[in-house]
Amino acid sequence: MESVWDYPRPPRLERTNARVTIVHADRMIVDSDRCWRVLETSHPPVYYVPRDDIADGALEPGEGRSYCEFKGIAGYWDLVAGDNRVRQAGWSYEHPTPAYAEIAGAVAFYPSRVDECRVAGELVHPQEGDFYGGWITSDITGPFKGGPGTGGW
Repeated sequence: MESVWDYPRPPRLERTNARVTIVHADRMIVDSDRCWRVLETSHPPVYYVPRDDIADGALEPGEGRSYCEFKGIAGYWDLVAGDNRVRQAGWSYEHPTPAYAEIAGAVAFYPSRVDECRVAGELVHPQEGDFYGGWITSDITGPFKGGPGTGGW
């Protein structure tokens, strides 16, 4: 078991060889064993997928930008699967700060905005709220920041 309260701040970036899959609108969007996890105090892991492991034509640049004090400026991606478009389904840091240079161009997906995310075959539960995009599996324990009343943590 991993407690999110044992994760560091600033966040730790680590490689994982666990198979990560994402399915949306009956289309396999991601099938990768070359992802990274970002682990930050009080948050479930966020998985970043190498762009080469995302289905061709599945992403189009989305609107908006945000800023992370650790990773830098993020841009958003719309997910396109057939006639289905999910606005801001994921984000990436095209030019992250040096400590996170490995994830340049990799895309993190909000599990709440796609039909299914899995890690090593296990169905992921989305982090409550829609800001952090954490992936909750049975080996991750909280409590987790993101839900009502947790903004001051």
